[in-house]
Amino acid sequence: MTDFRSFRASAVVLRHSDWGEADRLLTLYTREQGMVRALAKGARKVTSRKAGHLQPFTYITVQLAKGRDLLIITQVETVNAFLPLHDDLMKTGHAAYAIELLLRFSYEDEGANPSIFRLLVETLERLEKEDDAWLPLRYYEMRFLDAVGFRPQLFECVNCGREIRPEDQFFSFLAGGVVCPRCGEGLPNLGKISLETLKYLRHFQRSSYKDASRARPGLEIQKEAETLMQGYFTYLLERELNTPGFLKKVRP
Repeated sequence: MTDFRSFRASAVVLRHSDWGEADRLLTLYTREQGMVRALAKGARKVTSRKAGHLQPFTYITVQLAKGRDLLIITQVETVNAFLPLHDDLMKTGHAAYAIELLLRFSYEDEGANPSIFRLLVETLERLEKEDDAWLPLRYYEMRFLDAVGFRPQLFECVNCGREIRPEDQFFSFLAGGVVCPRCGEGLPNLGKISLETLKYLRHFQRSSYKDASRARPGLEIQKEAETLMQGYFTYLLERELNTPGFLKKVRP
């Protein structure tokens, strides 16, 4: 944490909870310090001028002062409220999924990671503007895995190291990547990954979002990629994420 008694930060509000009679405890992801908790004094009062700036998913600039136990929010301004993410239930769920991933893989005092901050803001912008969330979320997942050190190996077999050929493969959550048919036949705890799904995941891993947005996978490929990624995150976290279940319930 910085040695300054007060500092300014760019942040995204991840979540909040009530604190005492009138205050609000915020979890923020900042460009400068990574994930921090901060107290907004009086934010639950009707007359509070801070409350409207401190809703989840909101991109803000904030002045933070060191308190005895917690950082204190002394000033806050909204950069982007991402209002459509609050007005549409599916968009809310998709944004909550991006936030949940970040919360599960992050902890306080780990320090700044500007690439994750930038990826989060860009993903919220995409979810706000685009009708179909599949591409923004799959791209976010692949880039997020890079940023937190769990980049899946998609170009060589994780077992033998040989280059993957253009055919259906296996995927190992334990080894973190693709297993070729020669190595995978008969091995336990492997999932299957089709050639087409593998192509798209590779594309997202090495392309800019502009280039990735040209992808037009069919519905079955979309489902396979989503299921595979959910399985990988469940393995890494040793528990299921909450938001995918919610999205399945509200999805039309």
